[in-house]
Amino acid sequence: ANLEDVAPRLRGEARTLYSVLAGTPLSALKKIPAHRYCRAMPNLAAEAGASMTSLVGDADISEQAMALFNTIGSTLWLGSEKELDIATALAGSGPAYLALIAEALTDGAVREGLKRSDAVELMRGLFKGFGALIQETHPAVLKDNVMSPGGTTAAGYGAMEESGVRNACMEAIRAAHEKAKALK
Repeated sequence: ANLEDVAPRLRGEARTLYSVLAGTPLSALKKIPAHRYCRAMPNLAAEAGASMTSLVGDADISEQAMALFNTIGSTLWLGSEKELDIATALAGSGPAYLALIAEALTDGAVREGLKRSDAVELMRGLFKGFGALIQETHPAVLKDNVMSPGGTTAAGYGAMEESGVRNACMEAIRAAHEKAKALK
């Protein structure tokens, strides 16, 4: 069911209406009577209690909203719906992008001769360790700490740059942001 189908069926007035409907602006949510409104964009990691949820809405409920969504991971209160659309493109869609990278890296290791099961185990360990490191260290610093002059990482990194990985990632955010804007 969508908002147009559900809204007329609701009775009474909510204290706060929270919505996880992508592309449904606050103005559309106001078809449902409530004192306060909040849009939330959790991501797939909510299944593991590790979502990165973006929020926007009535500023006086920001602390309440963040406390609620912190129960499924981390939250970030944003200043506008435009920012929420961009956050949707990054954190909302991001698990799919990282899954593609994880799968591609694993496939590359298999292509070079590693058993699939070993490649998957190594990839999972890589993402687990990287997840901890990225919490405290800027990505450029992590890269510089691994890449030695003329080494294996530099060779692989160069191949990724030549293949346009950086631009592909940036274009993924642009395309997803455009789609989020078009949903309204």
